[in-house]
Amino acid sequence: MPALFIIVFVSISLVAGSAIAYLIGASAVLTFLAVGKDQFLAVLPQRLFSQLDSFAFLAMPLFILAGDLMNRGGVANALIEFSMAVFGRLKGGLGHVNVVTSVFFAGVSGSATADAAALGNSLVPEMERRGYTREYASAITGASSIIGPIIPPSSIMIFYGALMGTNVTALFAAGIVPGLLLAVMLMAMNAYFAHRDDHPGGKDLDLPRFWPSLLRAIPALMLPAIILGGTLFGIMTPAEAAAVAVLAAIVVGMGYGHLTFSGILDSLMRTAVMLGGLFILLCAISTFSYIAALEEWPQAIQHLVQGWGLGPIGYLMLINAIFLGAGMVMDVKAAVALFAPIFVPAALAMGIDPVHLAIVICFNITVGLLSPPLGSVLLILSTVVKLEYWTLIRVTLPFLVAEIALLFVLTYVPSLTLALPHALGLH
Repeated sequence: MPALFIIVFVSISLVAGSAIAYLIGASAVLTFLAVGKDQFLAVLPQRLFSQLDSFAFLAMPLFILAGDLMNRGGVANALIEFSMAVFGRLKGGLGHVNVVTSVFFAGVSGSATADAAALGNSLVPEMERRGYTREYASAITGASSIIGPIIPPSSIMIFYGALMGTNVTALFAAGIVPGLLLAVMLMAMNAYFAHRDDHPGGKDLDLPRFWPSLLRAIPALMLPAIILGGTLFGIMTPAEAAAVAVLAAIVVGMGYGHLTFSGILDSLMRTAVMLGGLFILLCAISTFSYIAALEEWPQAIQHLVQGWGLGPIGYLMLINAIFLGAGMVMDVKAAVALFAPIFVPAALAMGIDPVHLAIVICFNITVGLLSPPLGSVLLILSTVVKLEYWTLIRVTLPFLVAEIALLFVLTYVPSLTLALPHALGLH
């Protein structure tokens, strides 16, 4: 009977549109009462604080702030201009520009939704003006924005590392090769579609000159070099690199003449509001994780998997299905925080490498941002470019299928993700 009441409560709350943080938190507290563990609620505040008292979590708000400052500071425009100077003359060149800009942008933002919003506002209208359809321009923008959380710095990797106790620097190194593989795959697909559909090539007079655009882009290109070089070679911790990124973003943005003191204050306010919601969600999910640990749900899942006879490969396929489905309907960080503590321990007990598993989960959950019915990237792009939502889903499907195929390659070829961390001595 208590279980039925909780299910009914969750269903009604979902239909009523309750915030996911409040829904998870209330359901967790009700579960404490339903299973007779209400005495443990007395130590819940102390547990919540210990869960959040992680040095790795300090990097996340700083990278979010740095990304917002870079968006306001004209970094995206400098990167787009440089990419157009290099690739704009090729057949379907602006599609390549879109992908390459996402690679550069990933190194300074680490957010798929920020990438989609920035390029949706700037590059999609430019592609449309030069003869591309709005549908294709939006599709390649959405597909390439997934690179953002894969190539470091990545807020989702920081979040996962802090939550599951995985080395964040090793995760940064492990994300580079998958992110570049995704970029190469998207550029190959763009080249195919460009020749099949006769997409326009750039004209010399329409494109920025190489050397002036390179000189203008150098400060923007230095940002990922500072962030990645500092963390991968042990000069700085991720939190220290994030602090340096904030300072560099302010200097570069003011140097470009786009960032003002009021813009910095707006970025601080926006980051504070975002973090407020995020840490409320973290507290709610920590409550859920607590009752899950008390009731030994991870161990129950491990026994269940053993009963099914699933080996490491079969269990990775199950994890892919769960996290891909979660990414379609949930916030990325909420999905990771809700499901990782339950399903990851069984994977580690099977001998699956923790860094490889983390990259598979982060890549998986990020692909969900491009997946219907509620992919965040799709929702943002359809609003920004004013394109009907289901039309955007239809034109994005070929890219989504290719990204899922790459996900399975990364899942079953661990060396693709682990080669660089091993080479750098990080894992």
